[in-house]
Amino acid sequence: MKFGVIVFPGSNCDRDVAMVVQDILQQPTRMVWHEESDISDLDVVIIPGGFSYGDYLRCGAIARFSPALQATLQHAEQGKFVLGICNGFQVLTETGLLPGALMRNRDLHFVCDRVPLRVERNDLPWTQNYEQGQVITLPIAHGEGNYYADPATLEALERDRQVLFRYCTPSGETTAAGNPNGSLNNIAGICNQRGNVMGMMPHPERASDPMLGCTDGLHLFKGLLLANESRQLVHS
Repeated sequence: MKFGVIVFPGSNCDRDVAMVVQDILQQPTRMVWHEESDISDLDVVIIPGGFSYGDYLRCGAIARFSPALQATLQHAEQGKFVLGICNGFQVLTETGLLPGALMRNRDLHFVCDRVPLRVERNDLPWTQNYEQGQVITLPIAHGEGNYYADPATLEALERDRQVLFRYCTPSGETTAAGNPNGSLNNIAGICNQRGNVMGMMPHPERASDPMLGCTDGLHLFKGLLLANESRQLVHS
């Protein structure tokens, strides 16, 4: 399974993601400069965290116009996988690949912490290596991670089961006490209706190396590999 990690001026988590998929999982990986327009060789496109183009105007607003993102739109339309992490999630909402928007955190402070998340469903490639309802721990680091959407969009997200992760308490309760940024419905990660595009504010790549003491994030990437193996068996 070939991964591509888009690199913008201002990206600062691109190498972290590449280390996980290339070094830990031993998958072919290449860095995709934001001016590239041919990504036809890739199975998975990852838009990493950081501050694409310095986050001028607003987070992700300029990145949506890059050639690499225009190519990513076509990549997603073909049913291939797209993952946006932190700033990458913001970029995906700006492009319209995912609904809603990420706003300033509830207390207007940058939040850097490790937080519990509840896995809402495990029947997609992204989450199949977890248990439904499982509470995992992932790092967050953002100033604009407060997920917002209008009532109709929120209703559709819940109805179509597009919410994959929610902020929660250590015991799994999705209360205000377990919400670090004010996100509506405690939303931490969502997917599109088709299920091939996912965005999340927490950083799974920062919880993938055993040397860091937590590998809860690694299972997300392993889920993709399991999905790819299943596809190969079907077509063999």
